[in-house]
Amino acid sequence: MNILYCGDSKVKDGLLISILSLLKNVTVPVHIYVLTATITTEDKQYQPITAETIQVIADLMQQKDHRHRITKVDVTELLKLDFPTQNLATVFTPGCMLRLFADEVPEIPDKILYLDTDVICRQNFVAFYEQNLAQLELVGVLDHYGKWFFHQQLDKLDYLNSGVLLLNLNMIRQTRLFANCRQLCQTKKMFMPDQTALNKFIQARKIAPRRFNEQRRLHANTVFQHFTTSFRFFPWIHTLTVKPWQVERMHDELKLYEYDDILTEYRQLVPRL
Repeated sequence: MNILYCGDSKVKDGLLISILSLLKNVTVPVHIYVLTATITTEDKQYQPITAETIQVIADLMQQKDHRHRITKVDVTELLKLDFPTQNLATVFTPGCMLRLFADEVPEIPDKILYLDTDVICRQNFVAFYEQNLAQLELVGVLDHYGKWFFHQQLDKLDYLNSGVLLLNLNMIRQTRLFANCRQLCQTKKMFMPDQTALNKFIQARKIAPRRFNEQRRLHANTVFQHFTTSFRFFPWIHTLTVKPWQVERMHDELKLYEYDDILTEYRQLVPRL
């Protein structure tokens, strides 16, 4: 089973928690690929995920199952060829756009599950991973809020969240989905650049049930919980963003204790990252 993450050094906490949750819920060998890069903008420099962080995770994975593997791929040079010039100052770091380079990395297999680093796995997902992707570019879940406001077809909900994507990279190369997305990120400023681009250019998708990318609140059948920004209406209308590594806020604001075993292990390991 192949899993893809991406980001700069600041995602290490989420990366560790998400991987811990995967290892808890699967019994098959897992090969994790991490795309990272040195990203220099006019006013910031983002550093790649370090070899030390990868080694801590590699050791952990080997302790759980000697068949598990993790591979870091530095895509700095690829990024320079398709630098997302118009989208370096959004509320999202440029590192989130590294997923759009997966089709250019020979080491990455054709079938891979992409996860944001603020996604926690709660149940076994082997059946979801093993579904047939013939003639599909990807499988994803509707965006909780965006599905109401953004449509490629006016008569149906079809706007996907990009945090959990089962990818068919062979088809993506044929349709040039990621290549077109990279080009758009160079030339057009967008609020959610990679997600907007993916939804604009995708030609062959399958929409999965929300339990495979639950973006609002935990349910009994939730497989992947994605800790995105949500709206709250009491005691006033406001947005709320709580990430898994903010353990006290998970307890106090979300009243969520579901993942305490994973978060306890995370806290024990995080000083070594």
